[in-house]
Amino acid sequence: MDRREFVETCSTGLACITASMALPALAADAKPHPYARVLLTDERGSALRASQLKAQTNYVFHYPFEATPVFLLNLGKPTQAQSLSTEGKSSYLWPGGAGPERSIVAFSAICAHQLVYPTQQVSFISFRKTKAGKGLADNLIHCCADHSQYDPAQGARVLGGPARQPLCAVLLEHDPKNDTLTAWATLGGELFEEFFRKYEFKLSLDVGPKAKQAVHGQAAVRELDKFCRNTIQC
Repeated sequence: MDRREFVETCSTGLACITASMALPALAADAKPHPYARVLLTDERGSALRASQLKAQTNYVFHYPFEATPVFLLNLGKPTQAQSLSTEGKSSYLWPGGAGPERSIVAFSAICAHQLVYPTQQVSFISFRKTKAGKGLADNLIHCCADHSQYDPAQGARVLGGPARQPLCAVLLEHDPKNDTLTAWATLGGELFEEFFRKYEFKLSLDVGPKAKQAVHGQAAVRELDKFCRNTIQC
């Protein structure tokens, strides 16, 4: 993505202009990693409307691969661009949220420390509207396996725990005419290779041979409580 394309995809406003001006300083490996453009849908396959997303509620879909889960959140408030860096010290600029209020964000649901992720059986990681027992604040993504805590309003910046980089962001494009959301790229430290190595056997049982298949066309969005039988609270 070059400077002109970045500015065109931003909503109007000072935050986006400031973000675009910072692009030349970014490392080459910290640019967005494009994948297939995927329309987000509801469980029936109809296009999901951004206005349907309840504020401060955990939603999950899979992208960019069939077995890699993503948290989708309407934070209920605007978010601004943030300068972040990966564990390998590659800096990148998270552009902020999507949607009419810039409040809709998406991040890989794979914890950046031990690669904990939500399954249909259990999830040790989730967005917490109110502070967890060992949490630092309200409105954080909290991993109960190691107490890594990420602020989704700041690009999933690490606020506490052993994680050494933010959650990998999934970039969304909002169509204001149809109020739809399309996932098109990741940004930040991807951990997909490590994830597939660590969980190869489990993923083969849960997802089968399509686990590493790229998602194409559309991805169904579900509330985490409906996707997962047991969301661990800590």
